[in-house]
Amino acid sequence: MKKSKLFRVATEGATTDGRTISRAWIEQMARNFDPKKYAARVWIEHMRGLLPDSSFAAQGDVLSVQAKQEADGKLALYAQIQPLDSLIAINQKGQKLYTSIEVDPDFAGSGEAYMVGLAVTDTPASLGTEMLQFAAQHPNASPLAGRKVKPGNLFTAAEHFSLELEQEAAAPPGSEAGAMQAVVGMFSKLLDKLSPPQPEKKPESVQTHSATADQAPLVEAFAEAGKVLKTMAEKQDEMAGQFAQLQTQHKELVQKLSQQEQPGHQRPPATGGNGQALADY
Repeated sequence: MKKSKLFRVATEGATTDGRTISRAWIEQMARNFDPKKYAARVWIEHMRGLLPDSSFAAQGDVLSVQAKQEADGKLALYAQIQPLDSLIAINQKGQKLYTSIEVDPDFAGSGEAYMVGLAVTDTPASLGTEMLQFAAQHPNASPLAGRKVKPGNLFTAAEHFSLELEQEAAAPPGSEAGAMQAVVGMFSKLLDKLSPPQPEKKPESVQTHSATADQAPLVEAFAEAGKVLKTMAEKQDEMAGQFAQLQTQHKELVQKLSQQEQPGHQRPPATGGNGQALADY
């Protein structure tokens, strides 16, 4: 699962549509955020597309938010997201480099703030302070009115961000994925050994390392790779044995069922030794 590094999405004291983001809001959003309670998704321009192939389909999920104090003493809100590949590709092209969050100041009637969405945009002016103030002063003419979850919510002014991904954790050594990673790692080492960098030219009088010493790492790497492959083969043999046992049990069950009389079945009348039916007297 791809995860981004934490990046700043809001700062205490920033103005939006005439309202100011307070320190209390930052603290409440950091304390209250829970994807299980309300999952905040990543959208383009705060437009929530309904169709999966829409240009404004969701681009990921917000995993967590944290409050951090900046060098100037102001409290800032940082977010970690799980971006879809489409958002990563867009960002790598130098697009959607600004973020804006949607804040519900009174989430579920609690009287506390909650971050209900995050948007990425190309044009900071579209979600800048002037546009947000205009939208608040002219709600009927606001192009942002239909994008909010609730009319009373607010969008923060767009802020530049850098989408950097965390390194994915390695699979546990005992798992199949871990075994495959070990095999890949071993063979990568082998390739490195088999394709060493070209040595610098030295005078002929300089002695070189013996072939046996150079081959020692190769032998060790092959041995390690062999152990991993043997472990995987043993697991495969164990599964094959279990499957064969199930097949045998299935055949025995079918044979037993075929030998049992069906309900309502009547035996044919008894006959003599010559196959003729005996007469009743």
